[in-house]
Amino acid sequence: MMDMNSKAVVRRQLRDVLAAMNDEQRHAHSLAACSLLAASPEFRAARVVMLYLSTPTEIDTSPLALKCWQQNKTVVVPKVSWDQRRMLPVEITSLQAGMTITGPNIREPISGKPIPVDLIDLVVVPGMGFTRKGYRIGRGMGFYDRFLAQAEFIGLSCGLAFEEQLIDNIPVLDHDMPLSMLVTDRGILRFASHCIEQA
Repeated sequence: MMDMNSKAVVRRQLRDVLAAMNDEQRHAHSLAACSLLAASPEFRAARVVMLYLSTPTEIDTSPLALKCWQQNKTVVVPKVSWDQRRMLPVEITSLQAGMTITGPNIREPISGKPIPVDLIDLVVVPGMGFTRKGYRIGRGMGFYDRFLAQAEFIGLSCGLAFEEQLIDNIPVLDHDMPLSMLVTDRGILRFASHCIEQA
């Protein structure tokens, strides 16, 4: 059982869990999770999908981007304004061209076409850890909580994680935004009543 005294303790424990995985495990589990999400009715119905550009210890979202392009979906990723502490969704058409590294080893596009938040159907959300009730713990900067809290955002939010990142409890604060659904390499959990039911 994890010590839930503080988010800092939880993050430290989850970093250790992620660091213990090897590249082969990460690759296989990333493919499994992305395949499950890509086959979901929520993904199939989405026309504009916002992805995160993965760090080395996160689920690799590259297969989802490629699937989106194959299905003529628009792929959006965050361009971060560190001074304003907010994310601007911009369209990308390549995972390699026009990228830069900012902040704490975050990959993002140098430029891109801004996409209105209300056009985004599905936001794939990273995190350090997730609960089976739809809450997540991020890196502590609050970017995704602020983004998902915008009145303009009317789409679905989907956590994407390794099964090893599931934990029983997370200290939840007032500004923590619950997710619509969570996909791991082993299955899909749905939390919000407006999610599409699985056929």
